[in-house]
Amino acid sequence: MPGRSLKQRITRSATLSLCALIFSAVSLTAAQSTPPDTQNQSEPPVSATAPAIVIESDSRLPETYPRASYEFRFHAHGGIPPLHWRLEKGALPPGVTLQDDGLLHGQPERAGEFQFTISVTDASAPPQAVQKQFVLLVRSALTVNWKTPAHVTGNRIDGTVNVSNATPDDMDLTFVVMAVAGNGRATAIGYQRFTLNRGTMDMELPFGETLPHGAYVVHVDVVGEVASKNVIYRERMQSPSPLQVTVGP
Repeated sequence: MPGRSLKQRITRSATLSLCALIFSAVSLTAAQSTPPDTQNQSEPPVSATAPAIVIESDSRLPETYPRASYEFRFHAHGGIPPLHWRLEKGALPPGVTLQDDGLLHGQPERAGEFQFTISVTDASAPPQAVQKQFVLLVRSALTVNWKTPAHVTGNRIDGTVNVSNATPDDMDLTFVVMAVAGNGRATAIGYQRFTLNRGTMDMELPFGETLPHGAYVVHVDVVGEVASKNVIYRERMQSPSPLQVTVGP
């Protein structure tokens, strides 16, 4: 029937319009309740923190001796390179310098124990800086010490010294002991000349001689020559007070 067919068409059209309206409302609500898509958003960068600097070098540095070539490089880990080193406190041995890259080098001019503080700074912003105290012992290349101090036995003066060669070189050693009387007269009471091998420690050298009656100051001299390097080392010492020989003419 034509009338009924038109009515059905109108009803169906209205139903479809209502459904479309409801779907649009539901879609709008879902869109408003759905959180924004964060999948394609990058997180803000995390600022990098440089690891703390730690000076690894031991506080007691390798020993050396005067006029010997010396080289030591300080080491540290952590921080942002390049690292910069410098002397903060104390004093290096004369003849030895510290470079910015941490190289300690030179030829010490004299013996002694040297204490100093070194700092290292990195390239971070702001820069990190740490300090550490070090000790460098410069030993005498040639040493002489009393083993048995000079003493009087009857009409003699006797004694023993220890001699050491701390260098890596053999030395032509001359050892002389003189007893000097109050009037200035000197008498040799000990003499040796020999090769003192490298690394020799506390070699005993005795001396002694019969002397006339009188008071004597004992002088000990040791001279070591390394001809290949044109170097001469010299050490000396003497008895702290005159020794009195009372027996004899």
